[in-house]
Amino acid sequence: MGTEHSKNEGRRSVVFLRKGAKLPAWEDALLSGREPKSLLKRGLRYVSLSLIMKGMTSTPDFLWGLPEVQKLNLSRNQLVMIPPSLGKLDRLVVLNLGGNCLKCLPKEIGLLRNLKVLFVNTNCLTEVPAELSLCRKLEVLSLSHNRISQLPLSFTDLTSLRKLNLSNNRFVQIPLCIFALRSLDFLHLGSNRLENIAESIQYLVNLQIFIVENNNIRSLPRSLCYITTLELLNVDYNAIQTLPDDLYLLHRLRRIAWNPMDKGLHIAHNPLSRPLPEVVEGGLDVLFNYLREKKEHS
Repeated sequence: MGTEHSKNEGRRSVVFLRKGAKLPAWEDALLSGREPKSLLKRGLRYVSLSLIMKGMTSTPDFLWGLPEVQKLNLSRNQLVMIPPSLGKLDRLVVLNLGGNCLKCLPKEIGLLRNLKVLFVNTNCLTEVPAELSLCRKLEVLSLSHNRISQLPLSFTDLTSLRKLNLSNNRFVQIPLCIFALRSLDFLHLGSNRLENIAESIQYLVNLQIFIVENNNIRSLPRSLCYITTLELLNVDYNAIQTLPDDLYLLHRLRRIAWNPMDKGLHIAHNPLSRPLPEVVEGGLDVLFNYLREKKEHS
């Protein structure tokens, strides 16, 4: 009788939030009669759970009964929403929701006060909840490949943020809140609808990688030249005709770069005015010397 009792307890622990309802095929396959905790991997630093490419159309109910999870990967499924229960996983440090069909994030995401890394790339987001700014420990945020055109002003509170990817969205201008993120060392705004870069870009004093390729930018602000920490500046595929004379101040740009992964100045596929195309062909030193002499004689 004790054996029968333990079997029943085990069965209830597997589906304790389903209350006898039939599990979806993908969820039943995930558990295969096991307890949810058996899916956890306990590493030296983190307790992790990976449910990548499981064909999930909704999040499994058992997930919200695993508060010890610190790294959660739900990427490359078919999720259309994340329920408010996400807030129960308040020990999360890394959360990957990339490659789904999410149209919004629950405001309860703001309860994840230990979150440091968040991927929500390749979804259908049109906005980001202001509550995300309550995740003050956030260091890495990817919102690329969505339909976002603005960010909440409260994002100024994300003072620990170091890497921000907003590429392949619908931004017409760089959101003002970004200029308050002084810890940023990586900012990707490629493949948006930007027409200019505000002078306020100079406030990002720790920026090392700045990518704005494939936009409609016509000129670069002089203030950009004062971010002397820049090691990669990618303005490929824009509408730039002239360059600021002070560009030579960016001494950490070592070369004219052609490979997308290379550090340096990426300036290909712009309608540069003569003689800039010929000068650029001579390399970065030639370009910087030209701009320096041009400034001295102006």
